Amino acid sequence: MIKLIRPNETLKDKAIEFKQEFFSHNENVINGSELLDQTDDYDKWLDSVTANADPKTVDPNWVVTDTFFALDESERIVGIIDLRHTLNDFLKDFGNSGYSVRPSERKKGYATEMLRQILITAKEAGLSELHLSVERTNEPSIKTIKNNGGVYERSFEFENEPADVYRFDLNR
Repeated sequence: MIKLIRPNETLKDKAIEFKQEFFSHNENVINGSELLDQTDDYDKWLDSVTANADPKTVDPNWVVTDTFFALDESERIVGIIDLRHTLNDFLKDFGNSGYSVRPSERKKGYATEMLRQILITAKEAGLSELHLSVERTNEPSIKTIKNNGGVYERSFEFENEPADVYRFDLNR
């Protein structure tokens, strides 16, 4: 159905088009994109994402993070997802992963499959558990999390919005 591919130079035009679709739908935040939504320079973003995937070169203000585009059978970018190997104080409420599916490709099961694949990647990276947060109003993401075995752990508020943290046991 989809494959997760690390960002690279050959995906530049597709990535810019992917980002633009969000903006065209008045969505200015692309979760899991490692700030792709906040940069106009794909090459600088790619350098940052590549550096942050390596413990030797990760930005001291970040944690080691693997970022992947989700490509469909026609090699179109349908989503983006990241995997944060550890959680610092800032990330403790946000969790180990964020993801987004482009507006035209939603409700097709891509988010569920992206999360399923990132759980495998996390286990292969030696993580024993994964935490994800979601605003309570984001019913599609809650469904995605539950479909992949996420179990409610606790609640918090972010920008006056109630949110929940779900836990995935990767040892089962």
